[in-house]
Amino acid sequence: MALYLLFESASGYALLHAHGVDEIGQGVDAARASVLELQRFSKAVKLAGFSPFSSAVDALNQCNAISEGIMTDELRSFLELNLPKVKEGKKAKYSVGVMEPKVGSHISEATGIPCQCNEFVQELLRGVRLHFDHFIDQLKPTDLEKAQLGLGHSYSRAKVKFNLNRVDNMVIQAIFLLDTLDKDINSFSMRIAKFVVNKSDLEEKDIPALADLTGDEDKAKEIVEAAKASMGQDLSPVDLINVQQFAQRVMNPSEYRKNLYEYLVTKMNDIAPNLTSLIGEIVGARLISHAGSVSNLAKCPASTLQILGAEKALFRALKTRGNTPKYGLIFHSSFIGRASTKNKGRMARYLANKCSIASRIDCYSELNTSVFGQKLREQVEERLDLYDKGIAPRKNLDVMKAAIDDMTNAASEDGDGKDMTLCSLVSITYAQILFRVSIFFFNLHPAQNFFFRQREKQRVC
Repeated sequence: MALYLLFESASGYALLHAHGVDEIGQGVDAARASVLELQRFSKAVKLAGFSPFSSAVDALNQCNAISEGIMTDELRSFLELNLPKVKEGKKAKYSVGVMEPKVGSHISEATGIPCQCNEFVQELLRGVRLHFDHFIDQLKPTDLEKAQLGLGHSYSRAKVKFNLNRVDNMVIQAIFLLDTLDKDINSFSMRIAKFVVNKSDLEEKDIPALADLTGDEDKAKEIVEAAKASMGQDLSPVDLINVQQFAQRVMNPSEYRKNLYEYLVTKMNDIAPNLTSLIGEIVGARLISHAGSVSNLAKCPASTLQILGAEKALFRALKTRGNTPKYGLIFHSSFIGRASTKNKGRMARYLANKCSIASRIDCYSELNTSVFGQKLREQVEERLDLYDKGIAPRKNLDVMKAAIDDMTNAASEDGDGKDMTLCSLVSITYAQILFRVSIFFFNLHPAQNFFFRQREKQRVC
């Protein structure tokens, strides 16, 4: 059976006929050794067809399609034009070797052309890549390098531009670093005190300084009196200097921790303003970090978001047939702490529902606003009043309409002629949100459906 090789270069598509496979050998080691010798490899592989890209934009589009495992119309036309014709009802007496298995499967499904992707084919394509400039007469090595460099920059730039996780990564790293700093600062603070002096040097004049440190003048007087009767050992001047230097080094991470927290607040207001307004910067950042990105968090149903961070307890409960956890990371929200003991599970379920809505609005909305998050927070407050005082909350539809009205009014105050544009954008955005939410609810993962059924069956809350 004849073997053709499909090679995607930065300049265009190339189809090569590997007619001298017997000379190379069918083994992977033999092919790996032969690709290094141009004279031997050129006798076994001949160019059958070449289709250059029309422009740099066309090259980028073809590269994106190949990376996603999609066969474009240009590639299909190129294959049908250069491959031998196959009569109807008969099998092809050749196969096409490709580098990407997804591309090969798509070609086989769409055109019926048999494709293969194995180590032997990959070694042959590696040789084609190494000696490609010798197969094209009018292609210079410098031209190929320029095409590869330009396409590489364009492809990388497009990937960074359309990467949904490009901003989330900074939030994820910031919250990890913040938690690490908290642990380190607490560990160091247990070893030292901010006010370090010898007990014999404490006098009545030191009471104001101690009062500023402790915040209580009576406590400062008690420290001075206790120092007079203390049996502790005095520090030598050298030891005292080392302790004070270490105390100053502990203060530096504390200052950096404040700056890092301000940075985290700014980034959270940029990428997830509604989730931040609803549940706070720290809890929202931890949810995003645990999910991996805002888009991953938006894909989670409310039941999964509710126990996000308590996976070990969940699987342990499913294994032992015990009670599943009621909350995960959202337990750190102030709403859960304000709820009574019997209502904590119900409050966690309701809060997870609102966090799921807020994350989807932040992910798919084109408008950077926190109006929806503020309205969702008001709903959670009303739910607390319902549990404590029995006051009926507003309906969700009325709250969303009020949020859209607030955005419209804010646009009309900014300037004339902008309110209608913003109204149309809000309507389109809200329609997109409802559409994607419906997709999420009707296309849940089987494991999520199983967990949802377990929650409804046990009714732990």
